[in-house]
Amino acid sequence: MSTTLKTAIGLMSGTSLDGVDAALLRTDGEVVERTGQALTLPYDADTRSLLRACLGGVGDVPMASRLLAERHADAVGALLDAAGMDATEVDVIGFHGQTIAHRPGEGMTWQIGDGARLAELTGIDVVDDFRSRDMAAGGEGAPLAPLYHAALVRDLGESPVAVLNIGGVGNVTWINGDAILAFDTGPGGALLDDWILHRTGAPFDEAGVLAAEGRVHQDRVDAVLDSDPYFSRPAPKSLDRDAFSFDLGNLSTPDGAATLLALTAASVARAEDLLPDAPVCWIVCGGGRHNQTLLRALAECVSGTLKTAEDVGWDGDALEAEAFAYLAVRSLRGLPLSLPTTTGCSAPVTGGALHRAETAGNQD
Repeated sequence: MSTTLKTAIGLMSGTSLDGVDAALLRTDGEVVERTGQALTLPYDADTRSLLRACLGGVGDVPMASRLLAERHADAVGALLDAAGMDATEVDVIGFHGQTIAHRPGEGMTWQIGDGARLAELTGIDVVDDFRSRDMAAGGEGAPLAPLYHAALVRDLGESPVAVLNIGGVGNVTWINGDAILAFDTGPGGALLDDWILHRTGAPFDEAGVLAAEGRVHQDRVDAVLDSDPYFSRPAPKSLDRDAFSFDLGNLSTPDGAATLLALTAASVARAEDLLPDAPVCWIVCGGGRHNQTLLRALAECVSGTLKTAEDVGWDGDALEAEAFAYLAVRSLRGLPLSLPTTTGCSAPVTGGALHRAETAGNQD
């Protein structure tokens, strides 16, 4: 039975803490019509510092949660302006919020952001809290983009395919027909970003220039891969942004960058060993695909062809935001947001909490 497509906005603030990604999508939670309308609203230094101070579940969480709603409302307004649309033309917003702690072993994940306030500020219904229901069903609450990845891959005509997202944490979705397996691979860009910030004051190693100048200290990479049990655990599995510590000692800034980048690539290579079959194609999305040094390292350590999201007609900066627009509509329909093979939940499970725009102002 066919259903009416809804117009949805997806919002994503990732572990890289760089800003809000916003994307406009037409979908019924199964069929996808990508509009091409998307943007990123960067965080200013003060907002980034406030969010960073909350990582681990500390800091001024109430202030950060309120500020997140305001910054996300700004992103919604900017996206609507760019699309020449009014809020009344949008059915729902998918609001991921900001993850400040993720401890799946303890059955806990924490995304901050005031969904009721966002509904009030935008005048649009908001779905948030995407992860709690999954964890209540025994899942790890992450990753949540795999069902959207599978919807996009249907049109590519290749299988098996791996969609690799490199944000603060790396995660992979393996798709072969109707079969899906997903999990976090290991460190994405978070360790490297933190190293560059500490050493230079810059938020990240743009295009991987510093890493390209450095020498990989392979013994340190191997020590992490061989000592941390995460890498040998079966999938599905997930990670907190700060799950790994890495002693770089007195390495130079370029050598530290090169070594951390090598750890990200080697983590993906280890992840390939957990896949049922080697992918014929890896599609890289997320901020990490802008790092040319990382792309070269990945191409050397995985089988199959390495492509970026843009190579297959996707917008790699908007993909996760699009995913939460898709998931918001699935939530409205009561469709699953996660599967046992994507998060470890006991059965396919829906999720999300709905904040109606007309009643949002009456909520505390």
